[in-house]
Amino acid sequence: MAEGQEEVKLLGAGYSPFVFRVKWALKLKGIQYEYIEQDVINKSSLLLHYNPVHKKVPVLIHGGKPIAESVVIIEYLDETWKHNPILPVDPYQRAMARFWVKFIEEKLAEVIRRALLAEGEQQEKEVMQARDALKILDGELKDKKFFGGDTIGFVDIVLGGISVWLGVIEEAACFKVSDPIEFPRLKKWMDGISELSIIKEAVPPRDTLVLHFQKLRQYGLAKAAKK
Repeated sequence: MAEGQEEVKLLGAGYSPFVFRVKWALKLKGIQYEYIEQDVINKSSLLLHYNPVHKKVPVLIHGGKPIAESVVIIEYLDETWKHNPILPVDPYQRAMARFWVKFIEEKLAEVIRRALLAEGEQQEKEVMQARDALKILDGELKDKKFFGGDTIGFVDIVLGGISVWLGVIEEAACFKVSDPIEFPRLKKWMDGISELSIIKEAVPPRDTLVLHFQKLRQYGLAKAAKK
């Protein structure tokens, strides 16, 4: 049996934008898979077995072999299933896509996570850093429909959660990062991404997400207060 034809499973959590990155990539590729929901607080033996290092979702299991971390999984999918490419074919464009994905991970996703779990001056500091990152990304879009051009690609999938999750986290933690006037290109991009069937059909109800992140924030703040 060819490698790409072996059984595919995905360990995930219904609220995680990182899991949805992988779901979107799987759908874009047309890959059939079994989804197994995980409780990341009471971690299952399955999750601990397949991701003993970080003990987090998402985890892709292909032919019994696990791959962890959403960005790594997406690259693996693209290299294993060659149709409907997600990363650019051109080596320079591929390198630039990886550059912007790393930027998004470090300068936006991680900063927003810290802002969710912070208060006061610390939260304000994180919000300003996130806004700086959005400004750079807004400039990078220029007049393109997607970051890769006319079709959705690697950077769009990694950043795709911003079209839903950023607004949810802003509401849950009472801060504001996004601004359609300040970031008009990103606003247009977010509207376009949100209307794509692979994105729209998979996103959980907004109210459910807001409630989850409110609870996550309360849990994180309570945990920090005990230190």
